[in-house]
Amino acid sequence: MILVDSSVWINYFRGKATRQTDKLDTLLDQEIIAVGDLILAEVLQGFASDREFNAARRALAAFEQVTIGGEDVAVAAAIHFRRLRSQGITARKTIDTLIATRCIGSGMQLLHDDRDFDTFEQHLGLSVVAC
Repeated sequence: MILVDSSVWINYFRGKATRQTDKLDTLLDQEIIAVGDLILAEVLQGFASDREFNAARRALAAFEQVTIGGEDVAVAAAIHFRRLRSQGITARKTIDTLIATRCIGSGMQLLHDDRDFDTFEQHLGLSVVAC
């Protein structure tokens, strides 16, 4: 199962061709694609019109739905944040820390276009989809 980050979905819905959106196009027929609850919120909040919001909501509902948070993930995310900080690295966004931690803990790969995840890949073993 591959969790797709909002950084990819936003470009995908905008019709912006990137390595990651091209990879998503390929994966749609080959892999189980997952949408996290926090990712869903990030993507949907960007739509200005009700029509686009509802169309995106229906499209994303067709994929596997994953809960990102919960107590176990929250505690593990705090541990990851503290571990990185002890190495002089500050994770910039709590949501990204939660997403990375959920993927690390469950063995899901992450498809993203956000440099903030690079630290989690390099130092904590986050598995990312190669593009």
